[in-house]
Amino acid sequence: MSESVVIVGGGPTGMWLACELRLAGVRTVVLEQDPEIDPNSRALTVHARTIETFALRGAHQDFLAEGGRIPSGHFAVLDDRLDFRGLDTDFPYTLTIPQARTTELLQRRAVAMGADVRRGHRVTGCADTGGTVTVSVDGPDGAYVLDAAYVVGCDGTRSVVRGCAGIEFEGTRFTALGALGDVVLGDPPSGPVTSRWTTRGTFMLVPLSGGRHRIVVHSPEDVRDDWPGELALEELRERVLRIAGTDYGMHSPSWLSRYSNTSRVARQYRKGRVLLAGDAAHQHMPMGGVGLNVGVQDAMNLGWKLAAVVSGRAGEGLLDTYHRERHPVGDDTIEHTQAQTAIMSVFSPEGTALRSLLGKLIAERPQLNDALAQRLSGLSVTYSLPGRRHPLAGRRAPNLRLSDTEHLFDLLRDGRPVLVDFARVDSFGLDGLSSDGTAARLDRYRCPRPVERSRAAWAGVSAALIRPDGYVEWASDETAADALAAEAADAVATLHHPQPGNPPAERDHA
Repeated sequence: MSESVVIVGGGPTGMWLACELRLAGVRTVVLEQDPEIDPNSRALTVHARTIETFALRGAHQDFLAEGGRIPSGHFAVLDDRLDFRGLDTDFPYTLTIPQARTTELLQRRAVAMGADVRRGHRVTGCADTGGTVTVSVDGPDGAYVLDAAYVVGCDGTRSVVRGCAGIEFEGTRFTALGALGDVVLGDPPSGPVTSRWTTRGTFMLVPLSGGRHRIVVHSPEDVRDDWPGELALEELRERVLRIAGTDYGMHSPSWLSRYSNTSRVARQYRKGRVLLAGDAAHQHMPMGGVGLNVGVQDAMNLGWKLAAVVSGRAGEGLLDTYHRERHPVGDDTIEHTQAQTAIMSVFSPEGTALRSLLGKLIAERPQLNDALAQRLSGLSVTYSLPGRRHPLAGRRAPNLRLSDTEHLFDLLRDGRPVLVDFARVDSFGLDGLSSDGTAARLDRYRCPRPVERSRAAWAGVSAALIRPDGYVEWASDETAADALAAEAADAVATLHHPQPGNPPAERDHA
């Protein structure tokens, strides 16, 4: 049996990638070794850029209906939380929703779109033969083999796919741990989030569904490079009591776990016909709840590119841009999660002074609050696009209002790039722009009237080409008709055949 794409791993990253591939009509199989979705949710947070990612496909409403909205976030559990309300997005908040539910919602969408999701099917090996990838699977009814045009490893930090491909996972071993428990509280505090840092340790408490709460603890005894064994309820209780002065009457744990700040990034996100996304590509301390979000955004970047290559609309060089664009994001994620770990782990008067100073700087400088909030939310990610000179190129496009009834995100629901004519000058000729087979899925939109654009960066834009993942491929302020038409034609022609770019500078993770 031959499939176009096999995705190994059925978490949020794998499921969103399956949705993107099916949106473009690509045959897709998802192989997940667990027979059921794991009810223990390490991730609870969906950030603004991930909500935007779902909104680009009209898939966000269930998340908005179920998730608790918190207009702030923490950086290293500083006393003053980052204010998200000023973010340039329709969703200036985080959503609290268990990873298990996120997986369930995305799996439901993937199956409805025609993805073949196989739970209880464990991948035991894969081999890139040059023309295809052979995937060995141990299923409920025995072993079998799939031949795929491409395989994407979304199978976590212990990725079988990454190992089979021989891709190095470079980084540092842990120097700090954390502990978490999902418990019932007899005397819970009020409010959506409770957090505290003292020289005795730090903890965070978040309400879950079903009357449970997530408690997360990091204490001086966690600054270590050896593994102390399984976490027990009494250990968690003792730590919370020591830090908060109460254990909130905790009992009946459904999950107790430890985690670490082991930090690694795959040397290559693509090797031949094998690609990596999510935790298979990067591992880090779960600070700020960014991990799930970075994985989903990996999938969004990869999905339209892989679909275009498999469908013959693009050359394989387009897949190289996946590594070029997303590998630096993995590096950046490790940098800021490790920085937060360091700030949290100095349990001394010096640590108190450091946290106090940082808190004051953030409070006194709104631009610092905004910069950190944008980083955590994923809104700050910018891609380097060789040959594109406009300041908007490589940046995410906000959900601009285009008419009384339409916004920019509405135009991207089908996963096609959109060429938007903002200026509506007839002689631009954008409506009649011809496209060859490689850009056959291009949509064109001519604003019904001049658009009022409150965002200064967009005020003078005459036309823009928006990629399926919501990033600006090309924009122009040109007003001369012939010059603008020539620029637009070049942008459309090169969308699926990008110029080669220098690989990102490698950071030493050793």
